[in-house]
Amino acid sequence: MSTFSLKNDSWITQQSTTPPAGRAPLITPLQRDKVRKTQLTNSICPVVSYGQTSYGYDLTLSPKDFRLFHHVPGDVMDPLNFNPEFLEQATLHESYPYKYFILPAHSYALGVVAEHITMPANCLGICIGKSTYARLGIQLNMTPVEPGWSGHLTLEMGNNSGADCRIYANQGVCQIIFLEGEPCDTPYGSGKYQGQSHEVTTAKA
Repeated sequence: MSTFSLKNDSWITQQSTTPPAGRAPLITPLQRDKVRKTQLTNSICPVVSYGQTSYGYDLTLSPKDFRLFHHVPGDVMDPLNFNPEFLEQATLHESYPYKYFILPAHSYALGVVAEHITMPANCLGICIGKSTYARLGIQLNMTPVEPGWSGHLTLEMGNNSGADCRIYANQGVCQIIFLEGEPCDTPYGSGKYQGQSHEVTTAKA
């Protein structure tokens, strides 16, 4: 019977810094220590934590691309023929030392993680939201990261609350955990979302 094993911090470090011959690093760049604060000249400021955890890794939101959904009168969204006009680029705000996007109340957005991920052929990743945002009503779609997939993850985020919310760039936005099993017959290969770049990837047929 095939079983999965949950991979720990030592495995994540090894796969990211000294992967087996012929295999790309698991996570690039890798933050080995959990970051909870940023040191300034005269003060210490909190951040939404990111970096390596005991059994996973907290990925960061890229400041390069964050897009909000909005209504296009007379049109209906179609997952087989997506109209990019439904998305508009959000403004990146800056209030030193922070950079952030605003996710309006009862709205939905697509973002992208800063780290590049390359999954081994015998591993499945599961990406889940961070509790810091969940307790504000921010929901992140649970995303499977399939064996053999490589690229920058596009994230789907919704604001279920009645208030606008800051979503911080260069800080933690989600956690990925890694499950190792027996090698599969059909790794992701050249699927339609393979090789996602450092920008939002919209729905594809």
